[in-house]
Amino acid sequence: MRFTPQFLDDLRARLPVSEVVSKRVKLKKAGREWKGLSPFQQEKSPSFFVNDEKGFYHDFSSGKHGDIINFVMETDGCAFPEAVERLAQMAGVALPAATPDAARHEQRRKTLYDVMDLAAKFFAETLVGRDGARARGYLADRSITPAVQLQFGMGFATENRFALKEYLGAAGIPVPDMIEAGLLIAGDDIPVPYDRFRDRVMFPIVDARGRVIAFGGRAMKKDAPAKYLNSPETPLFHKGDNLYNLPMARKAAHDGAPLVVVEGYVDVIAMVGVGFPGAVAPLGTALTENQLQLLWRMADEPILCFDGDKAGQKAAWRAAELALPHLKPGKSLRFALLPEGQDPDDLARSGGRAAIEDVIAASGSLSDLIWGREIGAGDFRTPERRAALEARINELSNGIRDDVVKKYYRQDMTERLQRAFGGAPRNFGGNFGGNYAGGGGFRGGAGGAGGGFARGPKAFTPGPAGRISGGGRGNASAASQTIHRGPYQVVSPQLATSSIMRGQRSAISRREALIVQSLINHPWLLHDRLEEVAALELAHPEMHRLRAGIIAAFANEHHHGDEAEQSAEMRSDLVKAGYSEQLQHVEQAVTTQAVWAARPGAAREDVLSTWTQLVALHRQWHSLLRELKDAELALGAEQNDTNYGWLRDVKARLAEVDGIEALIEGFGESSGRFQRNT
Repeated sequence: MRFTPQFLDDLRARLPVSEVVSKRVKLKKAGREWKGLSPFQQEKSPSFFVNDEKGFYHDFSSGKHGDIINFVMETDGCAFPEAVERLAQMAGVALPAATPDAARHEQRRKTLYDVMDLAAKFFAETLVGRDGARARGYLADRSITPAVQLQFGMGFATENRFALKEYLGAAGIPVPDMIEAGLLIAGDDIPVPYDRFRDRVMFPIVDARGRVIAFGGRAMKKDAPAKYLNSPETPLFHKGDNLYNLPMARKAAHDGAPLVVVEGYVDVIAMVGVGFPGAVAPLGTALTENQLQLLWRMADEPILCFDGDKAGQKAAWRAAELALPHLKPGKSLRFALLPEGQDPDDLARSGGRAAIEDVIAASGSLSDLIWGREIGAGDFRTPERRAALEARINELSNGIRDDVVKKYYRQDMTERLQRAFGGAPRNFGGNFGGNYAGGGGFRGGAGGAGGGFARGPKAFTPGPAGRISGGGRGNASAASQTIHRGPYQVVSPQLATSSIMRGQRSAISRREALIVQSLINHPWLLHDRLEEVAALELAHPEMHRLRAGIIAAFANEHHHGDEAEQSAEMRSDLVKAGYSEQLQHVEQAVTTQAVWAARPGAAREDVLSTWTQLVALHRQWHSLLRELKDAELALGAEQNDTNYGWLRDVKARLAEVDGIEALIEGFGESSGRFQRNT
């Protein structure tokens, strides 16, 4: 492995904890220790202590405790390898040599960083040059000043199909590097690769260290096929793993600014312009689990700011369903809705900082949003419908993995139900409300304040939402796959058994079991794919925990010997750490006989090809599940041929993924599978 225990111990010995911490916290000597104000939350009296002799810090206000590596990970929001690299640089220590494959991979990444840096420089120079006049006019109309353009490294791509290609070529960059960085469009049917971004205002996307990893381009022409165009997935860029304006927002959040998630690049820039430097945006997708975890590293309760229309409502619900299983004590979300028809850019330009502050001040909690959606979904005047409401709320609460948070959600929702149906009429639910409709029954919906975020004279009113029918896995009857009409809706079998809805009751999926088995049987995968492994969305809580155990075992052990010895050592470490039951469940979920390359002793080529296929299908499956949720919500809101067609298309693509996954069993020729099976 790259970072041995000896190297990490040497790093800790070279850097006193107080030296590392003092770059973030003003410390004062207190006997044998140092003390200061907590870097993790606001306080007036010092409760943060550092002990250099014992090599740790402890924060009494938040309960956080750790060494210099933990501190850098917590305060900078970076992963373990990056924290170690930063500390090694601070200590003036050379990083240990990586495996040859990992070294080549890292060198390749460094080359691509240079390519992206040159591209950003070219776009920025074009914006301020003669060819950028039209783009500068557009930015001036949006109140984006030259100083702001410089701050965000903005640029312009002309209509010339080969402008960037020729510029990079003159700098000695090979065309394959330009293609791999996502800057050119190429293919078997394209004789000459050409620039991906043309006639667009350019927004560089940077990683946590401020390095350019991708671009977003805003079309200048109104009839352009895509208003915004992002870089494709590359070795540097995975759009679900990063956030626009991450470095600035991370520092701002650490300094006490609110962390606000908005939709797009211009929204972020507008928010920063009126005094909200903690603004970030997803990169052309709905919020992902990895982005959610990234937000929680920076703030306990990030504020998600959505447009006040139906699309914003759906985006809020989707984010809430994504977050529910991952809630931890103190870690949640707040939701703010803008006046309908306005985005943060519009509001910032028309109302300034005060208008944005009003929106943030009116934000509601995650539990308020969930309750408002459920109570606003139909008529609850009959006992059966109220029972169904209670069952749905219990289902949502059961999806929370943390037992403590789950307990308090159940208690909160039980109290809301009692207030709604068991007592005198009254308003309840924070920024959400309800109105009673005669006979002791409750009617949510568009009339009155049924489940809405308060937004001045307007109210955000949830419409019908997807509901779970049954909950079993496996084949479903044709009847169960239809979308039923009525007070509640039935979601598709795929969605009902997905990570969004199913919680802890589900069985471990075969694909997740294969992913985990591959890591245990072939620990060398972790050498240059550690970040990819850590970023995977794992739906089942046991697989989520086992993945953490595998990474910890990999980080803390030597792993000498051949693959079989490393695998045996990995299993031994996991058993010692208390993962015996999870290992047994993995074995029960799928036999390694089914997929050759997951078995011990498989050739590296087979392992890598199978791993790549598994990860690609896993990501595609989760992406399709999110799209399926959108399609079902759209059909519930408006039953037309377009929405029916969208739903059928998504289901067909899900079926295709299942079919492709079966082909993985064919991999293994390099391991001699075909010869051994004859």
